[in-house]
Amino acid sequence: MTRTLRAIFDGEVLRPEEPVDLKRNTRYRVTIESEEEKTGEDNKQNYPLTKILGLATDMGVTDLSTRHSWYAHGRLEDDPHES
Repeated sequence: MTRTLRAIFDGEVLRPEEPVDLKRNTRYRVTIESEEEKTGEDNKQNYPLTKILGLATDMGVTDLSTRHSWYAHGRLEDDPHES
């Protein structure tokens, strides 16, 4: 489960700005990013190729760009034996 929420640090604890549906006494991994720092990164994060890179998975295939139809559909586009 991944969620993004806004919180305010009061000097001792982070307080969410909206209600959260989390189990009490459960450990969570929290990534903290200041909104002031993020504004300069917004254009970079919204760039389409940056979003695609975030979704990319290394499949260990070196010819994926030239044989994408084979990997996606089990056939080559120009193979006359396949229909």
